[in-house]
Amino acid sequence: MHLEDMRRNYAARSLDTADLNADPFTQFDHWMREAIETQVLEPNAMALATTDAAGGPALRTVLLKAFDERGLVFYTNYESAKARDIGANPRVALMFTWLPLERQVVITGRAAKISAAESLKYFLSRPRDSQIGAWASRQSEVITTRSLLETKFAEMKAKFQRGDIPLPDHWGGFRVTPESFEFWQGRPCRMHDRFSYRLQPAGDWIIRRLMP
Repeated sequence: MHLEDMRRNYAARSLDTADLNADPFTQFDHWMREAIETQVLEPNAMALATTDAAGGPALRTVLLKAFDERGLVFYTNYESAKARDIGANPRVALMFTWLPLERQVVITGRAAKISAAESLKYFLSRPRDSQIGAWASRQSEVITTRSLLETKFAEMKAKFQRGDIPLPDHWGGFRVTPESFEFWQGRPCRMHDRFSYRLQPAGDWIIRRLMP
């Protein structure tokens, strides 16, 4: 294995000021649609970076389930490590990597819980076994064997074998309200195109080209 020899020259696309929409949400929507249309694997998968109360960083992948001008929404266990981190420091970063398109988007902002009504609406749209999984898993807690998790799942499945499954109090969504976007397009010779959008106090966005 020779990692130092692994390289790819990105040359499929370019990105210039004229290509950008003045609204970063519209620009993100455009790139997300392209990722979906070109069948990028899990185009809504995003890395979520948080820090705990002591400033310790953590990173994991979550799935974007909705976005509009208010922000980007994902769902999780409210007792999980990521939720505890957000409770200590709501400032987070998100990253989408769409390698087949030679693109990356990084978003920073603040995360906050969405309403129980919004969480319930999405929860009811999930497959039944996924709903049961939300009850069965005490996310981020240590277990000695997978069989304990499977036993808990079976217990919850038996408990909720009839009727609708209620929304757990410990499960729901977070909305990340963006303060910055960065759109990255791979280019030849590592001379990539990078543009940042930063939210201004008046509510408008300033766009700047960045060195690669």
